[in-house]
Amino acid sequence: MKSILVPIEDHGNVESQLETALQIGSLFDSYVEGIAITPDYPVVLPVDIAIGVPSPITPENRIEMARACRERFEAFMSAKQVSRAAAGISGLSSGWRQDGLMEDAYLGAYGRVFDAIVVGRPDGSNGQTRLSTVEAALFETGRPVLIAPPTPARSFGETAVIAWNRSTETARAVLGAMPLLKKARRIVVLELEDWGVPGPSGAELARHLRMHDMPAEAMTVPDPSSRAGETILKEAAALGCDLLVKGAYTQSRLRQMFFGGATSHILGNATVPVLMAH
Repeated sequence: MKSILVPIEDHGNVESQLETALQIGSLFDSYVEGIAITPDYPVVLPVDIAIGVPSPITPENRIEMARACRERFEAFMSAKQVSRAAAGISGLSSGWRQDGLMEDAYLGAYGRVFDAIVVGRPDGSNGQTRLSTVEAALFETGRPVLIAPPTPARSFGETAVIAWNRSTETARAVLGAMPLLKKARRIVVLELEDWGVPGPSGAELARHLRMHDMPAEAMTVPDPSSRAGETILKEAAALGCDLLVKGAYTQSRLRQMFFGGATSHILGNATVPVLMAH
């Protein structure tokens, strides 16, 4: 994972998001790039208030918001003594994409040339990453997305738990997580009884990972409440997990919106870094 993209909004808790990006970057001597992001608001020129036309983000607003995002990103990197990317510089480095303010749709396209996207936990509270930003990264980039917890984890990737439901999405998440899994001290492939879709068992996935010289084991636990997301987080905590790997939205987003689902619960409640893919 040599290139990491971090979308920044100038509000709330972006420090944990940046800390998590540096935790990955330190493992791989990565380049960490920031961009300023905003909801997909139209650009509206100021008009006479008497006309009653709203102006959510004027060109001047956009310039100021983008400047604030860049200053926050660069101040963090400077405080952590991360060098700016330049010719001849090797190892962990950082850079800023450009001065403009970008919408979520741009993130979905631009993120396709990075190894991973690091976002904050979209729990719906003020100052946290918006769900639309996370979904743009998950559905449009084709890259693994790492969701940072609100408080930085003390360790990262030493005990990885794979929430295995045998789905295509989770298989993609495992593939995207392989560079991190290769550095883990312990990997637990976690299955829940009567959860998931037809496919290879957790034991078969663990065997595959051991073929790659990874310390993988499989375990199956009951889910008496039929609340997969809650059970996964509970079991992950009991295992000392500091990296959870899971496929995103193996049910449709509409179904999860109305009936809930493991992805929605984990996105809103995880206290450890979560790597997802769709």
